[in-house]
Order: sequence, then structure tokens, then C-alpha cells
Amino acid sequence: MAIVITVRLPESCLDPSVRSLTHRIQKLTSVLEVTKAMAAERDLDSLLARILSEATKVIEADRGSLFLLDREREELWTKIAHGSEEIRVPLGSGIAGTVAKTGEVINIPDAYREQRFNRTFDQTSGYHTRSVLCVPMRDAAGEITGVIEGLNKKEGTFTSEDEELLLAIGGQAAMAIEKALLYEEISRLFEGFVSASVAAIESRDPSTAGHSGRVAALTTTLAQSLEGAGASGYREVRFSSQDLQEIRYASMLHDFGKVGVREAVLVKAEKLYPWELELVRARFALARRDLELASYRRRYQLALSPGGRSPTSLNEQEDAQLASSFQELDQAFEFILRCNRPTVLPDGGFERLTELSRVTYRDGQNRTQPLLLSKEVEALSIPRGSLSVAERREIESHVTHTFRFLSLIPWSRSLRRVPEIAYAHHERLNGTGYPRAIPRDQIPLQSKMMAVADIYDALTAADRPYKKAVPHAMALDILWQEAAAGQLDPELLSVFVDAEVPKVALGKATR
Repeated sequence: MAIVITVRLPESCLDPSVRSLTHRIQKLTSVLEVTKAMAAERDLDSLLARILSEATKVIEADRGSLFLLDREREELWTKIAHGSEEIRVPLGSGIAGTVAKTGEVINIPDAYREQRFNRTFDQTSGYHTRSVLCVPMRDAAGEITGVIEGLNKKEGTFTSEDEELLLAIGGQAAMAIEKALLYEEISRLFEGFVSASVAAIESRDPSTAGHSGRVAALTTTLAQSLEGAGASGYREVRFSSQDLQEIRYASMLHDFGKVGVREAVLVKAEKLYPWELELVRARFALARRDLELASYRRRYQLALSPGGRSPTSLNEQEDAQLASSFQELDQAFEFILRCNRPTVLPDGGFERLTELSRVTYRDGQNRTQPLLLSKEVEALSIPRGSLSVAERREIESHVTHTFRFLSLIPWSRSLRRVPEIAYAHHERLNGTGYPRAIPRDQIPLQSKMMAVADIYDALTAADRPYKKAVPHAMALDILWQEAAAGQLDPELLSVFVDAEVPKVALGKATR
């Protein structure tokens, strides 16, 4: 058996040239590590802080600053300067401004002997600058995008090797910053697209304005509440910031497919459309006029007949009969108005509609017309809500429209499940949902959470023309009933209640 003994000699025992090479390798390794870290960072503020922190370590500086070039204002600006708030420097002014303008490296061993050094920063911060190394940051095209500088070499002054290392870091930093800025621009662009899409949805149905935003807030808060959620089977679930962004976008856009639903159906508050009810009202007005004409015809004929009754007696009888007929007609119309509301009538409550459909009147051309059309009887007989079976299917089709629309978007890898999550938000655990009636194990967890949030907001929202807002406690009772019926996930609902998600997400009272 071979025994290997490794002896690590102190650095002081090494040959000076070996020590120098080892030191340089360590620094180059640090530069590579910084480059890898920069490539993985997308948040600009975090990236800038990381660049500055690692750069000062590599060149062994006490402090540092990183300035970006604002070409439109011809200024350098930074929030990343040790001991400082945001600083703006005119291009060409001071050491940083000169480097940004000329592209030359400035290495000053004694700052207070350099005319270009601005002592104002030292005076306001109480810091004493001795040595300065400032280099330009150039992107892949060679354009200067900013400068990075180190202050006060910890031992001695900055060397040509430090210049080389800082230039290398600056070049990599410039490309990383450019990528982060591009990512930030794309993120803002996409955020604007999502906001515009939500505005398009809400313009179709202004009564539900704010619904998408509230559902997104409720769903993401519920997702964050799962971590460590007591006895819940989901307490080990963790959602990253990218996962939460995916959930938020899916929730914001879950109803986008409503742009493909007819607006009249989308905002239908009662069983008859407004113009349909006006036609019924007009027919009742014509029927009223027909009753009057019939009454006056009878009066005229009886008045002309030999030995007819006295005009006074005749008019009294006709007036009473006409008033009774008017009352019946008014009561019938009131009944129609009650049927038109999206409420549930007792069993058999719609039978009178069939009777009314047999009532006729004569129009202006003396033609017999029905008081109610068969399609109106069918609409007024809707047992629950205001939509017919066909109209409800049209409303439900918005989910498929949403999926088709979202599937056309080239989502990034971190957001690729947005269409799938939005597609399943109306599916139910017992397979009674729509549009696919898929079983519980095929419904994404994010969709199950969104289902709870969507129903809660639909119940408690005070902006629906066809229903009143339900109090928080009653809304939870309804949600528990749906969970008991196998439609919603009871564990998710338990977290929703225990974590007071509506209060956290929307500031709604939960007591």
C-alpha cells in the first residue's frame, strides 16, 4: 500500500518568482470567478454591487466606485460608490470623467498631487484618498460604457498588473452590464405588454376592472405562504422569484381570452339583453293599447244597438273591466321583470311564462301577435344565473382563447408554463371543471392556487353588475363547500385561510 504525504510549504519559503506566479494565478482565478458570477446575475443593482466588490478584492483596494455613462446627458452616474449616495459627474470632469472621455487608464500614486482629483468627495465623506486606479469599461464593440476605479491600494501603490486585471474585469463587466440592461429593458417591455393586455381585457368588461391584478396578488401570496405551512402537505414546496413571476403573469393573463367573447354576452347582467327587454316592454304597451281599442269598440257597438244600456252604466262596466285587464297586464310584466333577474325561482316558478306565451294581442296591422316569443320564454326560464347553456359555453371558451393566445408568445424558459397554468384555472379536482375536465393529478399546483384566488375574488368583488359582493366569512364558507364537494384543494384553502392571504395581499379585513 502506497502512502502519499503532501507537504505545503509556507509562501515565504518559496522562490520570489514562484511566489509572484502563484499570486498572479490566484488573481486570474479570482477574475474568472468574477466573470462567472457576473454572467449569472440579471439584476442590475446586484450586478453592479458584485462587480465593485470583487474588483476591489482583486486589485486589493480599500474602496471603489463604478460609474455608468449616460450619453444623452453626457454624464457619468452611479449608485455604487462606497460611502456615497448617487453621484453624477460631467463627462471630462475629474478623474472618472477624464477616463470616460479619453479611454485612457489613470493610475495616481498620490491623489492630492493630481490636479484632476476632486477633493469634494473626501471633504463631504471624511474619507482620505491616497492612491487611485481608474480604467474604462468597454463593451464588445469597443465603446466605453463607464469606468471602474479602485481607491487606496492596501499595500503600496497600484501596479501595471492591477491595471491589467482591472481592465479585464471592466471589459467583462461592460458586457454583463449591457446584458443586464437589455434584460431590464425586455422585462419592462414585457411588463408593459402584460399591463396593456390586462387593460384590453378590462375595456371589454369594465365592471371587472382590477380582477386580474387581485387574482395575481392573491395567488402569489398563497404561493409564498405554502413554505412552512404547518400540517399542509405543501410545506416543503418552494417557489423561486422566477417561479413567482411565472405565477403572476399567468394570473394577470388568465382571463385574456375574454377578448374573443362577444361583449354582450360578457357583460350580460340579466336573462334578456336590454334590447330584448325593450321589445317585450313595447309589446306590452301595444297589448295595453289593443285592450283600450277593444273596449272602445264594444262601447261604440253597444251604444248603437237598439235598446242598449245607458252610456253611464256601459262606461262604468267597461272602465272596471279595462282596469282589471290593465292590472293583469302590469302584474304579468312585473313577473317577467322578476324572472329576468339572475335569481333562482322556486320549482315550477316559470310555468306562468308558458301561459303568458299563449296570450296574444293585435298589432297596428290588426294581426295577431304573441305577447312573449318562445326564445324569450326560454331565456326567462334559465334556472340559475343569467346565461343560457350556449352563452355559458361561449363564456367558458375564454379559457381556450387564453391558452391559444398565450401559446403564441415565445416565453423564456423560466416562464414557459404560463399558458399551461392559465389554461387550467377553471379545472376542478373531481374532473367537473372546464374546458378539458382533467383529473386532479393533471392540474398544475399553480392552477389549483389560482382557482381558490379566482373564486374568492369573484365572490367578494363589489364591482359585478349581476351580483352583490359576498362578505369575507361567507366567501370562505362557499369555498369550503366547494372543497368538500371535491372541487378545490382543501389543503391549499386551509393555508389560504390560516395565512390570511386576502389581508396580506389586498388589505381586506378577515375577521
